Amino acid sequence: MSVQTWTFILVGITFTLYIGIAIWSRAGSTKEFYVAGGGVHPIVNGMATAADWMSAASFISMAGLISFMGYDGAVYLLGWTGGYVLLALLLAPYLRKFGKFTVPDFIGDRYYSNTARTVAVFCALLVSFTYVAGQMRGVGVVFSRFLEVPITQGVVIGMAIVFFYAVLGGMKGITYTQVAQYCVLIFAFMVPAIFISIQMVNNPIPQLGFGGVTADGSYLLDKLNGLQTELGFSEYTSGTKSMLDVFAITAALMAGTAGLPHVIVRFFTVPRVRDARRSAGFALLFIAILYTTAPAVAAFARTNLINTVNNTEYEQLPEWFGNWEKTGLLSFTDKNGDGKVQYYNDKNLAFSDIADERGWKGNELTIDRDIMVLANPEIAQLPNWVIALVAAGGLAAALSTAAGLLLVISTSISHDLLKKQLRPNMTDKEELFWARVAAAAGVCVAGYFGINPPGFVAAVVALAFGLAAASFFPAIILGIFDKRMNMQGAVAGMVIGISLMTFYMLKFKFGIFDGGKEAVAGLTDSWWFGISPEGFGMVAMLINFFISLVVSRMTPAPPEHIQALVEDIRIPRGAGAATDH
Repeated sequence: MSVQTWTFILVGITFTLYIGIAIWSRAGSTKEFYVAGGGVHPIVNGMATAADWMSAASFISMAGLISFMGYDGAVYLLGWTGGYVLLALLLAPYLRKFGKFTVPDFIGDRYYSNTARTVAVFCALLVSFTYVAGQMRGVGVVFSRFLEVPITQGVVIGMAIVFFYAVLGGMKGITYTQVAQYCVLIFAFMVPAIFISIQMVNNPIPQLGFGGVTADGSYLLDKLNGLQTELGFSEYTSGTKSMLDVFAITAALMAGTAGLPHVIVRFFTVPRVRDARRSAGFALLFIAILYTTAPAVAAFARTNLINTVNNTEYEQLPEWFGNWEKTGLLSFTDKNGDGKVQYYNDKNLAFSDIADERGWKGNELTIDRDIMVLANPEIAQLPNWVIALVAAGGLAAALSTAAGLLLVISTSISHDLLKKQLRPNMTDKEELFWARVAAAAGVCVAGYFGINPPGFVAAVVALAFGLAAASFFPAIILGIFDKRMNMQGAVAGMVIGISLMTFYMLKFKFGIFDGGKEAVAGLTDSWWFGISPEGFGMVAMLINFFISLVVSRMTPAPPEHIQALVEDIRIPRGAGAATDH
């Protein structure tokens, strides 16, 4: 059977499974809609959390980033996994003991202020919409290639599926759907990785195959370093980013992970505080399976791409190349008219003389980084069912996170804005209705960003992490560990942190103030302190901390009952049931 037929079969089966689970586990109350009734088993919650967190950025884009960035791409691995450890140890148990449904709910009650709650709602919406833009782009990329439909149509199909199970089932439906999606995405990621590892270094364990020996007797990474330098790229195993930028990106991703509202809410779905710790441990284990495999997948994909494409007659290129050309995510321009694909780093001035000697007139291959994982099985000539399986896995990763983000959007509006502030007397049924309306509106906005994406998946997602680090992380940390932190300090810190990060992102990532996206490449030398937009969340976060502490010390202390509450949540009772305050 063809790849398209296999894709229709596997995607059809998985989508039917997701919809069936949503119908079986549909929410009948706000507690089920927001936190799945609070009775999810830690292992089940760990799998759901892993699927919620391992978005299209992890499945589709992270290995693609590493395959192009090499050593520099390790910052994404370090930041995202390190952030999860930070979340599990530093925040999850304390927030679970506080017993609120959402992050804005925690901030509103901890800082005894609807102003703080409103600022938190705004931050949650900005983070979530930035994050969900990356997911919907991932959905569009998969659909455009494997179902051979336009990206716009693919995004609309994805929107319809997410809308169905997120709006119908809420957190209860999403939780059990995400368990199925985790199984699909991890199987889809590992099967081709194992096949290609056996093919390239005769080792069925990709994590070990990464350092294995190829058929010609050379180490895989040594061979890849040679291929890279022959084409004017830096060695795959050497870094080009400054140490400060590497540190900043890692710190921003770590703090952002620990401040992501759609991940934090998962720890309210378990019965007890102890279960929150256990779920975090299981989630980290499930996440590690993919994250320890991604560097190997990146190296395999990069090696195969260069060997397959460079200096090959266009007419003799394999079928996969033409398939991806149709999507517009891969393109060839014959600049010197010789009919061959010259793929090299034409920005490397030291390499330009060598390129001239060879008659090359500039790099002729344009590759979207987001296609590397999806195209990898095709490049390696794996069976069609494996190629289709990867498509199903990519959709599972994107849709699982999109659903979690839509729930944050809907609960922020229905619970934190309407119920807590504008219409406090609304009934449980009315609140559930407005939660579904907000989710529906969120799906439409997410679809728009999927059709008009602001960048490739992992870059957009990294910006969402920076926004979360700049806004939520200091407010949550200080809310737990600093009794003296008051409403004025928290609000001032969040407003300044999110504003600074948003300004920096718009200026240096989208060129809003400097001539548009075309001018962005020329702004690199103007980065403040030499820190990229993906890492600037660390700077905004530190400023948030500083402003919060200074303002809180210059204004009245919080009420006594708030200080007593902080004392209480700082000492989690390992087996005790969480209580609302």
